[in-house]
Amino acid sequence: MADLNTVRLMEFTWRDGLEIGVVALVFYRVLLLIHGTRALQILGGVAMLVAAYAIASLLQLTMITYLLGMVFTYGVFALLIIFQPELRAALAHIGQTPVTRFFKRVEQEPVEDEIADAVDRLSRSGVGAIIAIERDVPLADFIESGSSLQAKVSADLLTTIFTPYSPLHDGAVIIRGDTIVGAGCILPLSQGAVGNRSLGTRHRAALGLAEETDAIVIVVSEETAVVSVARDGALQLRLSPTQVRDLLAGRPVKSAG
Repeated sequence: MADLNTVRLMEFTWRDGLEIGVVALVFYRVLLLIHGTRALQILGGVAMLVAAYAIASLLQLTMITYLLGMVFTYGVFALLIIFQPELRAALAHIGQTPVTRFFKRVEQEPVEDEIADAVDRLSRSGVGAIIAIERDVPLADFIESGSSLQAKVSADLLTTIFTPYSPLHDGAVIIRGDTIVGAGCILPLSQGAVGNRSLGTRHRAALGLAEETDAIVIVVSEETAVVSVARDGALQLRLSPTQVRDLLAGRPVKSAG
């Protein structure tokens, strides 16, 4: 009878599946948030301290366990201070429910128009440019490689940034929502083989970021004035400003002509 009760207690129900799914989703979103940030390195250090505490406890090293216990007691407050930007970003990200994202997308339609307008101007002028749009994976580390900005997206500002001989024209612009958060940023170059030899450093940088993150990266070639978009580790060539606008808006991209 006792064995039968034990089997019933171990029976897997839909509630167990729901709990496992929720916990897995939370861990997945947390990993997405800290991927590519200093938080991942700090968490690695914390994990090493926990492992050291466990080993010291097993070996009954009382002084080490006491010191590590003090570190854990007061280290929580230090972590809250260190992780303040990440926690703020995480709370804002959690608040992005499908409903709020829908309204946010509606509000941000002009942003897509401004980007497409800037791409059109840059292409017509033969000015090279690379614009990265942040999505779910934060691009904080890449922003730190350039100049931090807090400016509303506009076609005039984007074309001004990429004007030749301007201080920030060589690097990438990073956009978060409706705000330009970085300019002159350095992106990782793709290590994969690029079949088209006409593709330059900007295209390799766009592919590199698209391989490491879920960002959408727009490239205007300085040599050919061709507009390309890198996303999900792939590069789409010869897009029109209208196609770029549709892609950023999440609409089906119609073929040219």
